[in-house]
Amino acid sequence: MNIIKSIALGCLCAVMLCACGNTESGTEKAKTNGGSAVLESSGSFDGSGIANEAGVLSIAPAAIDLYLDIDAPGTCEERSDLAVIDYSNTGKGYVMVQYTGETDRKIKTQLEGPETTYTYNITPGEWNAFPLSDGNGEYRITVFKNVEDKKYAMILTTSCTVELEDEFAPFIRPNQYVNYKDAPNTRTQAAVLCSGSSDAMEQVRQVYQYVIENLEYDYELARTVQSGYLPDLDHVLETGRGICFDYAALMTGMLRSQGVPCKLVVGYAGDAYHAWISVWSDGTGWVDNVVYFDGNSWQRMDPTFASAGASDFVGDGDNYLPKYFY
Repeated sequence: MNIIKSIALGCLCAVMLCACGNTESGTEKAKTNGGSAVLESSGSFDGSGIANEAGVLSIAPAAIDLYLDIDAPGTCEERSDLAVIDYSNTGKGYVMVQYTGETDRKIKTQLEGPETTYTYNITPGEWNAFPLSDGNGEYRITVFKNVEDKKYAMILTTSCTVELEDEFAPFIRPNQYVNYKDAPNTRTQAAVLCSGSSDAMEQVRQVYQYVIENLEYDYELARTVQSGYLPDLDHVLETGRGICFDYAALMTGMLRSQGVPCKLVVGYAGDAYHAWISVWSDGTGWVDNVVYFDGNSWQRMDPTFASAGASDFVGDGDNYLPKYFY
């Protein structure tokens, strides 16, 4: 069996390593805004930056679901009247957050890792999964509620020590940005594309070619997209159109659903805020440099630029500056 599938499937039976006893939590005393901690507008990626791309880019078998599911069992959690932070599955590479109150205000979750701070929008009443992209170490997870303009008051926070079951854990399961759990057609298409081979690199090639040959760049969406936009993978698959975020999320979701670890990367391609992907195989490890596949080696893969025929730009790794990994 391909080694990566063995790793992925083995995670299903692995014992959860959760540092329940090594946490720090509560509603901290705020230093500003009348006793509430305040989050100023963050520079972390929330989907809004992709609005600046418009001038830059141009009977099937049933799926065999290989993906590893996500849940919030409540084994390790911090809870208030308004929100829940479930960190039961940190060893599997993710935490889950839900805002349980009723509000018309924006709600954000901030995940501060050993190296990077990520800020996400969340929808009240829904569970949201967030990857622990920095790997092992200390994390603080905080829920904020908008109070005025771009200021947010803290309503719940907790910290935990993360020890991943393996390095792929954050990049194999569904999360808010790569929600293939709710995309059965995407998983089916991925299973069809990958059915002819058990080799991870051949599966990557099949999915990569499918995406760059079947998706067109949606300039109108790029012009009008709003902050907080999240890819709907089955919708992108059905319409065959999307922005760079959609391209990268669709390919990432397809590969993860087939047991291939894949990072959705957000950063700068030249001067433009952009999204692309990196993949792992047992023959190459993580491949992060140039988007090109010659039958043997992968480098950084950017399905958007590749589909637009910008092979010279895609092939130059100096054009890419990664900032966030999902």
